[in-house]
Amino acid sequence: MEHLTFDYPAQRAVTTRAHVGVVGSGDLEVLLSPAENRAGLSAHVVVRTSVDGYSHIWKSVLDRFFTRYDGAAQIEINDFGATPGVVALRLAEAIEAAEQGDDA
Repeated sequence: MEHLTFDYPAQRAVTTRAHVGVVGSGDLEVLLSPAENRAGLSAHVVVRTSVDGYSHIWKSVLDRFFTRYDGAAQIEINDFGATPGVVALRLAEAIEAAEQGDDA
């Protein structure tokens, strides 16, 4: 089991929570919530994964995601062997769910 953390700059506050996916074989869950009060806006990502030794892949996937996403959020990812494509999909789903929550 590996525990990774990443931080990214952000431009806007996130105001709602979202939960997508499940922890299961080849899948993962993403929990997104407003960022904790910190100095300045930033996104903080915590990854808990059952697969050790792939921190460079996680960094690449998250770096790419945060070139498009600018929300200040706390993101928890609980992984059970998901592929990078599934990670990107679940992150996009979490953002969509949170943004729909803003409209409700």
